[in-house]
Amino acid sequence: MMKDIKTTEEFQTIIDQDSLSIVKFYAGWCPDCVRMDMFIPEIIEQHSEYQWYQLNRDDFMELAQSYEVMGIPSLLVFKNGEKLAHLHSANAKTPESVEAFLQENQA
Repeated sequence: MMKDIKTTEEFQTIIDQDSLSIVKFYAGWCPDCVRMDMFIPEIIEQHSEYQWYQLNRDDFMELAQSYEVMGIPSLLVFKNGEKLAHLHSANAKTPESVEAFLQENQA
């Protein structure tokens, strides 16, 4: 299950960790985000090497802009404060595309 990020400070603490974290940027009104929510739990279960988080892009527009999140849902991989990979919304619509992204970006 993804943990909700509620503050900018919490986001910074999470991405600064020495472990791999995935942050999903989403919005409540986004149909593709709802679709992702239907298949992502199984992927999270299979990829426990990551810490999984989500944040509502509409509540954190400045973070979305600074990390070039133009569309949602987007999955960003962080470690030690650095964005290592970004699965853009157009490519995040199926379980297969998310799995392929995770395979390509394994640490």
